[in-house]
Amino acid sequence: MRIADLGRSVDLAAAGREMHQLIEELYPLCRSITGAGLRATLDRIAQDVPLGRHEVPTGTRVLDWTVPREWSIRDAWVKNARGERVIDFLRSNLHVVQYSVPVHRRMSLAELRPHLHTLPERPGWIPYRTSYYEERWGFCLEHARLAELPEGEYEVCIDSTLTEGSLSYGECVLRGETADEVLLSCHVCHPSLCNDNLSGIALCTQLARHLGPCARRYTYRFLFAPGTIGALAWLSRNEAGLTAIRHGLVVACVGDPGTPHYKRSRRGADVDRAVELVLRHTGGPYEVRPFSPYGYDERQYCSPGFDLPVGSLTRTPHGEFPEYHTSADDPSLVTAEALGASLGLYLEVLAVLEEDRRYRGTNPKGEPQLGRRGLYGALGGLPHRRQAEMAMLWVLNLADGRHSLLDVAERAGLDFRTVHEAATLLREHGLLEAA
Repeated sequence: MRIADLGRSVDLAAAGREMHQLIEELYPLCRSITGAGLRATLDRIAQDVPLGRHEVPTGTRVLDWTVPREWSIRDAWVKNARGERVIDFLRSNLHVVQYSVPVHRRMSLAELRPHLHTLPERPGWIPYRTSYYEERWGFCLEHARLAELPEGEYEVCIDSTLTEGSLSYGECVLRGETADEVLLSCHVCHPSLCNDNLSGIALCTQLARHLGPCARRYTYRFLFAPGTIGALAWLSRNEAGLTAIRHGLVVACVGDPGTPHYKRSRRGADVDRAVELVLRHTGGPYEVRPFSPYGYDERQYCSPGFDLPVGSLTRTPHGEFPEYHTSADDPSLVTAEALGASLGLYLEVLAVLEEDRRYRGTNPKGEPQLGRRGLYGALGGLPHRRQAEMAMLWVLNLADGRHSLLDVAERAGLDFRTVHEAATLLREHGLLEAA
C-alpha cells in the first residue's frame, strides 16, 4: 500500500480512540527533560513502533547549551500541623515545580508562600512550572486551596535528586526508496499535560505504525525528544546529515476540538504549500500564520544556522487555550474525534509530499485528443467529473518538466488527490513521462 491510500483505508475514528487510550496510559507519568518518567514514556512508545534510544551525558555541550544534571523525584508534600498532606505530589505530579532541588524542613506559611505558585484567575486549576536551569524549589497548587491554608507551621519535603546522568531521546526511522527525509518531531518532556505533549506523542506513534507497512518514497524520521534541549542535542549530533531533510513538521496540540492552525517554516518550503493546500480543501475553517521565533522546536530547526524546511501543524496553538500548562489539560480536554481528524490531516499532507512529481508531456504541441483515448469521463468515479476533466487539462498544460503536481493543484484551485489521479491516468495512456 502507498501512503496516498492510507487516507482512504485508515479508520480514523478507531485510530482516534487508540490515541486517546495511549494518552490516558501515559498521563500519570512524571515526565521531565531527563529522568525515569521520560524513559518510561519512550519504553511505552517502543511497544508500538521500532524506537532507537539515545543517551546524552550530563555536561555535554549541545550547541550553545549544556545538558543539565538528571532529575529524579520520588515524593513531595506539604503537611499541616496535624500531619495531613495539604499538597501531595502523589495526587498530581504538577504539584511540584519541575527540577526542584531537595528540601525537608519546617517553616511558617509566610516563609512557604514565596515557594507556592497558583493561578488566581483560575482558582481550581494547578499551574505547571519549571526551573530547569536555576536551582530552586517550589510547589504548585489551586489558588482556592492556598486561600484555605491557615497560618501556622508546615512540614515541607521534596524527595528529589540532581545527579550526573543523561538526557534521553528516541528515534523511529522508516527507510524509504530514497535517503531524502521527512522529519516529524514531538516533545516528550511535559508531565500530566494531554494536549500540550501527549497528543503529539500519540499522533506520531500512530503515524509511524501506519506508515511502517507502506511503500515509501521518503525516509520518515520520528523524533521523540524533550523540548528545546532535546531538539538541540539531536541537531548537534546529526548536523552532517541535516541536508537530507526535505520536509518537516513539529507535532503538538493536536487533540483539542479547536480549529486547525499551521505555522509556516522560516524559509518558506514545499511543506508549507502542501499543508495549506490540504487545509484549503477540507471545507472547514483553518488559519495559517507566518513563522516566528517563538513556539515549539520549529524555532530550533528553523534557526538561521540550520534553516530547515520545518513548520508546525496544530489545532489550537499553544498558549491560546485556557487549559494550557495547567491541570485542566487533562484527558477530558482531548477527544478521540479531534485526534482522528488531526491524523487524517497529517496523512493527507504526507500523501501530497509523497506523490508530488514533475512530468513532461509526450505530446506537447497542441492539446492531445482525449476523447479517442476514452479519457473524457474516465475519472467519473471522482466526486466532480468536470473538475477531473479540468485536472487533466491543467496537468497536460503544465507538464513541461518545470511544474510539479503541487504547482498544478495550486494554480488550478483543485485538491491534490484529483490532480494526482488525473496524472496517473494520463501516464497510463502514454501522455506523460517522468521529468
